[in-house]
Amino acid sequence: MKTVLTAVLLAALLAGANYWALFTIGGASSCMPCAAIFLGGPFVLALALAGILPALSRPRAAAAAEEPVALTDEVSGPAALAPPPADAALRLLATLQEDGRLIDFLTESIQGYSDEQIGAATRGIHDACAKALRACVTLEPVLPGREDEAVTVPKGFDPSEIRLTGDVRGEPPFTGILRHAGWRVTGVSIPERTGLEPRIVAPAEVELG
Repeated sequence: MKTVLTAVLLAALLAGANYWALFTIGGASSCMPCAAIFLGGPFVLALALAGILPALSRPRAAAAAEEPVALTDEVSGPAALAPPPADAALRLLATLQEDGRLIDFLTESIQGYSDEQIGAATRGIHDACAKALRACVTLEPVLPGREDEAVTVPKGFDPSEIRLTGDVRGEPPFTGILRHAGWRVTGVSIPERTGLEPRIVAPAEVELG
Protein backbone atom coordinates (compact mmCIF):
# COMPACT_ATOMS: atom_id res chain seq x y z
CA MET A 1 0.00 0.00 0.00
CA LYS A 2 2.85 2.40 0.82
CA THR A 3 4.41 1.74 -2.58
CA VAL A 4 1.12 2.44 -4.36
CA LEU A 5 0.52 5.69 -2.48
CA THR A 6 4.06 6.87 -3.18
CA ALA A 7 3.72 6.02 -6.87
CA VAL A 8 0.35 7.79 -7.15
CA LEU A 9 1.73 10.89 -5.39
CA LEU A 10 4.68 11.09 -7.79
CA ALA A 11 2.33 10.53 -10.72
CA ALA A 12 0.08 13.35 -9.54
CA LEU A 13 3.06 15.71 -9.32
CA LEU A 14 4.22 14.74 -12.81
CA ALA A 15 0.70 15.04 -14.25
CA GLY A 16 0.42 18.51 -12.69
CA ALA A 17 3.69 19.56 -14.29
CA ASN A 18 2.50 18.18 -17.63
CA TYR A 19 -0.80 20.04 -17.34
CA TRP A 20 1.05 23.29 -16.63
CA ALA A 21 3.27 22.68 -19.65
CA LEU A 22 0.30 21.92 -21.93
CA PHE A 23 -1.52 25.00 -20.68
CA THR A 24 1.55 27.13 -21.38
CA ILE A 25 1.86 25.70 -24.92
CA GLY A 26 -1.71 26.40 -25.87
CA GLY A 27 -4.14 24.71 -23.54
CA ALA A 28 -5.01 21.05 -23.04
CA SER A 29 -8.14 21.45 -25.19
CA SER A 30 -6.03 22.22 -28.29
CA CYS A 31 -4.78 18.63 -28.38
CA MET A 32 -6.94 16.20 -26.48
CA PRO A 33 -4.80 13.12 -27.35
CA CYS A 34 -1.73 14.91 -25.99
CA ALA A 35 -3.62 15.84 -22.83
CA ALA A 36 -4.74 12.24 -22.37
CA ILE A 37 -1.18 10.94 -22.79
CA PHE A 38 0.55 13.46 -20.55
CA LEU A 39 -2.10 13.59 -17.83
CA GLY A 40 -3.03 9.91 -17.77
CA GLY A 41 0.34 8.45 -18.71
CA PRO A 42 2.05 9.16 -15.36
CA PHE A 43 -0.69 7.31 -13.46
CA VAL A 44 -0.52 4.30 -15.81
CA LEU A 45 3.27 4.13 -15.43
CA ALA A 46 3.06 4.62 -11.65
CA LEU A 47 0.53 1.84 -11.18
CA ALA A 48 2.52 -0.48 -13.46
CA LEU A 49 5.72 0.09 -11.49
CA ALA A 50 3.83 -0.19 -8.19
CA GLY A 51 2.67 -3.64 -9.30
CA ILE A 52 6.07 -4.75 -10.61
CA LEU A 53 8.49 -3.46 -7.98
CA PRO A 54 6.95 -5.30 -4.98
CA ALA A 55 7.23 -8.53 -6.97
CA LEU A 56 10.92 -7.78 -7.50
CA SER A 57 11.53 -7.32 -3.77
CA ARG A 58 9.95 -10.48 -2.38
CA PRO A 59 8.59 -13.84 -3.53
CA ARG A 60 4.88 -13.83 -4.13
CA ALA A 61 2.38 -16.64 -4.10
CA ALA A 62 -0.50 -16.28 -6.55
CA ALA A 63 -3.62 -18.22 -7.47
CA ALA A 64 -4.28 -19.40 -11.01
CA ALA A 65 -7.64 -20.46 -12.41
CA GLU A 66 -8.12 -23.74 -14.27
CA GLU A 67 -11.17 -22.81 -16.37
CA PRO A 68 -10.76 -20.20 -19.17
CA VAL A 69 -13.62 -17.97 -18.02
CA ALA A 70 -15.11 -19.12 -14.71
CA LEU A 71 -12.60 -19.43 -11.89
CA THR A 72 -12.60 -22.66 -9.88
CA ASP A 73 -12.27 -23.21 -6.17
CA GLU A 74 -9.09 -25.22 -6.69
CA VAL A 75 -6.20 -22.85 -7.29
CA SER A 76 -2.47 -23.38 -7.27
CA GLY A 77 0.27 -20.78 -6.91
CA PRO A 78 3.12 -20.41 -9.42
CA ALA A 79 6.69 -21.12 -8.46
CA ALA A 80 8.10 -18.41 -6.20
CA LEU A 81 10.59 -15.99 -7.73
CA ALA A 82 14.05 -15.88 -6.23
CA PRO A 83 14.63 -12.68 -4.22
CA PRO A 84 16.38 -10.16 -6.50
CA PRO A 85 19.30 -8.02 -5.34
CA ALA A 86 18.58 -4.81 -3.46
CA ASP A 87 19.39 -2.65 -6.49
CA ALA A 88 16.96 -4.44 -8.84
CA ALA A 89 14.65 -1.41 -9.11
CA LEU A 90 17.58 0.85 -10.00
CA ARG A 91 18.81 -1.65 -12.59
CA LEU A 92 15.35 -1.75 -14.18
CA LEU A 93 15.22 2.04 -14.26
CA ALA A 94 18.69 2.14 -15.82
CA THR A 95 17.58 -0.29 -18.54
CA LEU A 96 14.49 1.79 -19.35
CA GLN A 97 16.72 4.86 -19.57
CA GLU A 98 19.39 3.19 -21.69
CA ASP A 99 16.98 1.64 -24.19
CA GLY A 100 14.14 4.16 -24.18
CA ARG A 101 15.54 7.31 -22.54
CA LEU A 102 12.58 7.26 -20.16
CA ILE A 103 14.19 9.49 -17.53
CA ASP A 104 15.20 12.05 -20.14
CA PHE A 105 11.63 12.15 -21.45
CA LEU A 106 9.99 12.53 -18.02
CA THR A 107 12.40 15.22 -16.79
CA GLU A 108 12.68 17.32 -19.95
CA SER A 109 10.56 20.45 -20.42
CA ILE A 110 8.22 20.18 -23.43
CA GLN A 111 7.27 23.85 -23.62
CA GLY A 112 9.33 24.50 -26.73
CA TYR A 113 7.98 21.58 -28.76
CA SER A 114 4.94 21.37 -31.01
CA ASP A 115 2.20 18.77 -30.54
CA GLU A 116 3.50 16.91 -33.61
CA GLN A 117 7.02 16.72 -32.16
CA ILE A 118 5.71 15.53 -28.80
CA GLY A 119 3.56 12.88 -30.44
CA ALA A 120 6.44 11.55 -32.54
CA ALA A 121 8.77 11.42 -29.53
CA THR A 122 6.16 9.65 -27.42
CA ARG A 123 5.72 6.88 -30.00
CA GLY A 124 9.44 6.15 -30.14
CA ILE A 125 9.85 6.16 -26.36
CA HIS A 126 6.81 3.92 -25.92
CA ASP A 127 8.13 1.33 -28.38
CA ALA A 128 11.64 1.31 -26.88
CA CYS A 129 10.48 1.15 -23.25
CA ALA A 130 7.92 -1.57 -24.02
CA LYS A 131 10.65 -3.67 -25.64
CA ALA A 132 12.98 -3.12 -22.67
CA LEU A 133 10.24 -4.02 -20.17
CA ARG A 134 9.43 -7.25 -22.01
CA ALA A 135 13.14 -8.17 -21.97
CA CYS A 136 13.43 -7.59 -18.20
CA VAL A 137 10.09 -8.76 -16.81
CA THR A 138 7.83 -11.61 -17.91
CA LEU A 139 4.16 -10.82 -17.30
CA GLU A 140 0.95 -12.79 -17.50
CA PRO A 141 -2.69 -11.86 -16.77
CA VAL A 142 -3.88 -12.57 -13.24
CA LEU A 143 -7.26 -13.77 -14.53
CA PRO A 144 -8.04 -15.58 -17.79
CA GLY A 145 -10.65 -14.36 -20.21
CA ARG A 146 -11.33 -11.12 -22.03
CA GLU A 147 -12.28 -7.77 -20.61
CA ASP A 148 -16.04 -7.15 -20.37
CA GLU A 149 -16.71 -10.92 -20.08
CA ALA A 150 -18.52 -12.46 -17.11
CA VAL A 151 -16.29 -14.21 -14.57
CA THR A 152 -16.87 -15.97 -11.26
CA VAL A 153 -14.64 -15.19 -8.25
CA PRO A 154 -14.48 -18.28 -6.01
CA LYS A 155 -14.33 -18.62 -2.26
CA GLY A 156 -10.88 -18.15 -0.77
CA PHE A 157 -9.68 -15.77 -3.48
CA ASP A 158 -6.65 -13.59 -2.73
CA PRO A 159 -7.70 -9.91 -2.36
CA SER A 160 -4.20 -8.85 -3.39
CA GLU A 161 -4.79 -10.51 -6.77
CA ILE A 162 -8.45 -9.69 -7.38
CA ARG A 163 -9.88 -6.27 -6.53
CA LEU A 164 -13.67 -6.16 -6.26
CA THR A 165 -15.42 -2.95 -7.30
CA GLY A 166 -19.03 -1.87 -7.63
CA ASP A 167 -21.75 -3.25 -5.37
CA VAL A 168 -19.73 -5.60 -3.12
CA ARG A 169 -22.05 -7.38 -0.68
CA GLY A 170 -22.34 -10.82 0.80
CA GLU A 171 -19.84 -13.65 0.63
CA PRO A 172 -18.06 -15.27 -2.33
CA PRO A 173 -18.41 -16.77 -4.83
CA PHE A 174 -19.14 -13.56 -6.75
CA THR A 175 -20.15 -13.16 -10.39
CA GLY A 176 -19.18 -9.96 -12.17
CA ILE A 177 -17.68 -8.39 -15.28
CA LEU A 178 -13.93 -8.52 -15.86
CA ARG A 179 -12.79 -4.92 -16.27
CA HIS A 180 -9.03 -5.57 -16.15
CA ALA A 181 -7.25 -8.91 -16.16
CA GLY A 182 -4.41 -7.65 -13.93
CA TRP A 183 -0.72 -8.46 -14.29
CA ARG A 184 1.41 -11.05 -12.53
CA VAL A 185 5.22 -11.16 -12.74
CA THR A 186 6.36 -14.68 -13.58
CA GLY A 187 9.99 -13.99 -14.39
CA VAL A 188 12.63 -11.33 -13.87
CA SER A 189 15.78 -11.00 -15.95
CA ILE A 190 17.33 -7.60 -15.34
CA PRO A 191 20.78 -7.08 -16.93
CA GLU A 192 23.75 -7.06 -14.58
CA ARG A 193 25.68 -3.82 -14.25
CA THR A 194 28.93 -5.22 -12.90
CA GLY A 195 31.40 -2.66 -11.64
CA LEU A 196 28.96 0.26 -11.89
CA GLU A 197 27.61 2.37 -9.02
CA PRO A 198 23.94 1.25 -8.65
CA ARG A 199 22.69 4.80 -8.05
CA ILE A 200 24.10 5.99 -11.39
CA VAL A 201 21.25 4.96 -13.69
CA ALA A 202 22.64 7.00 -16.60
CA PRO A 203 26.28 8.14 -16.77
CA ALA A 204 27.18 11.57 -18.07
CA GLU A 205 28.53 11.55 -21.61
CA VAL A 206 31.44 13.73 -22.71
CA GLU A 207 32.49 13.83 -26.36
CA LEU A 208 36.11 14.61 -27.03
CA GLY A 209 37.14 16.36 -30.20
